[in-house]
Amino acid sequence: MSTYFTDREYGVRPSTIDIIDERLWAGLYSLIQTRIGDGSFGQRFPEQCPDGNSPCGCDEQAFGRVLGAEVPWIEWPLSPSEVPDTPVILDLLEFCAGAVGEPTQGAYHSFFRHYHLSWDRDAGLARFVADVNLLFRRNAVAFELTATGQARRTLPQPLADALGWALFRTGDAETDRLLEAARQRILSPKPEDRQDALEKLWDAFERLKTLEPGANKRQQADALLDRVASPGSGFRQVLEREAKELTDIGNSFRIRHSETTQEALTSPDQVDYLFTRMFAFVRAILKGTGRGG
Repeated sequence: MSTYFTDREYGVRPSTIDIIDERLWAGLYSLIQTRIGDGSFGQRFPEQCPDGNSPCGCDEQAFGRVLGAEVPWIEWPLSPSEVPDTPVILDLLEFCAGAVGEPTQGAYHSFFRHYHLSWDRDAGLARFVADVNLLFRRNAVAFELTATGQARRTLPQPLADALGWALFRTGDAETDRLLEAARQRILSPKPEDRQDALEKLWDAFERLKTLEPGANKRQQADALLDRVASPGSGFRQVLEREAKELTDIGNSFRIRHSETTQEALTSPDQVDYLFTRMFAFVRAILKGTGRGG
């Protein structure tokens, strides 16, 4: 964790930025180049000593060739001034995390003036993840690398806590599947996955309306809300108004359907807002009816 003065005195900046800009890319570029230079990526791409005794560094050519095949959108060699698209950078960081190890110097080979190396995979990965995440936090970027080196999006803390602790026990396997898929995909760095998370959450909402007994969907939905708040109470009216507004939103915007009359969501912030609003409602319904939450 960072111990910079501004973090201690003013708190860590909220992670709200979805784009890796020129400044942050230059820092990430330097982290990667440093580890190429010190042999850290020799864990996966070892450069062999010419006498064949032991590895002595990172084979940069092999690193670049395999990177180009696994992340075909990347330009190699990397340039500190040419910024790849953010999803491509995240793929690059995952590639690097999969190759890194902490190099340990062994015997000194005087003829070639280098040390033979071995690698501690766990230590190298942990240090790489920590260094990348420090840059993300200091630049308020809403991404992080997990302990296993996978990139994921970070959420505002209240939503992250709610998602992390939510239980889905609706009694309907498909509703549970939709809710779990929504939880997983809203964490994705890819905007299309987050859009899909919103769609899954709206689909789960529509299924929730049909889980109570009733002659039709309207009666089933009323019975559902009656279990959450007493019929005729002010809060019951609030729930009914919110359910209607959420239904109207799903029909008006391009969430569950793609008719030309529906308005497309134009930014990740809009997706996040609607996801947070819908998830709060769904969680209240789950908790109020004993289905998790």
